[in-house]
Amino acid sequence: MTRHAATVALAFALTCVLAASVVGAQQYPAKPVRFLVPNPPGGGTDLVARIVSQKVSERWGVNLVVDNRPGAGGIIAVEVAARSAPDGYTLLMAHFPLAITVNIAKVSFDPVRDFAPVTLLATTQNALVVNPAVPAKSVKELIALAKSKPGELRYASGGNGTSMHVSAELFNLMAGVSMTHIPYKGAGPALVDLISGQVQASFVSVPAAAPHIRSGRVRGLAVTGARRSPLVSDLPTLSEAGLKGYGSEQWYGVLVPRQTPRPVVERLNRDFAWALGERDTRTRLQDSGFEVAADTTESWFGRFLASEIAKWAGVIKKAGIKAQ
Repeated sequence: MTRHAATVALAFALTCVLAASVVGAQQYPAKPVRFLVPNPPGGGTDLVARIVSQKVSERWGVNLVVDNRPGAGGIIAVEVAARSAPDGYTLLMAHFPLAITVNIAKVSFDPVRDFAPVTLLATTQNALVVNPAVPAKSVKELIALAKSKPGELRYASGGNGTSMHVSAELFNLMAGVSMTHIPYKGAGPALVDLISGQVQASFVSVPAAAPHIRSGRVRGLAVTGARRSPLVSDLPTLSEAGLKGYGSEQWYGVLVPRQTPRPVVERLNRDFAWALGERDTRTRLQDSGFEVAADTTESWFGRFLASEIAKWAGVIKKAGIKAQ
């Protein structure tokens, strides 16, 4: 075969591949799609996945099936997704712990290298809360108290490397204090001991903390996000309360294997963005304590994921957080 003929044959082959990809995207999805969730049923991650997947399924006329794969700090679900065929029929619910896990555990994947971003779905934030017996009535008073008693104030978390843990360690670093970490097996037991006074402080998710703040069982001092939470609108952000630049939010987004065809990724992005724009979806998410993503572009989520991994890598290193 001459060089010219070989070039023509290659161009024809590439054209056929591209045409097949476009046709495949137009027909997608032709069968149920699996949505891997790295948590058991009932938690916040599962709830976001089910609310959004229900709406996307309505648009498709094909089921987007939530497949809960908990275990190993979320690693199991991510590894399953990474090994899956890049055809759009396996999606991964990526969430905040992913940015922590890759910095403290040995994993076989790179979330940025091995996956393509689809969209951010939603965020929620934590509330800095203290037991009512703690004399601090504000963030500044808590910082002053912690500085006057180095290591004596104890904060509860739902376990090593959780959002509660790293949010508190970011607070320690930025405030120049040394509250002592007391890890529990889950956020529930941590909150119970905070209410009983066994520990003095915690960074509890706003949906879980709000009823206890309203009842007076705990005292809310601030929220960890960039904006005030409508569930506890009287609480300032930590940045407003004096820790300029503080930010820690739990987030939920969609990833697919890196080699998933572009037309399929674009279709997924459009359909998830549409679902998030529907009033009933937004209402269900907001009523459950989640803030719907303001930017649903693939590129923004990709940059956001990379920045979260880098940000928490610095916190983990400075705080000396290790895998357990």
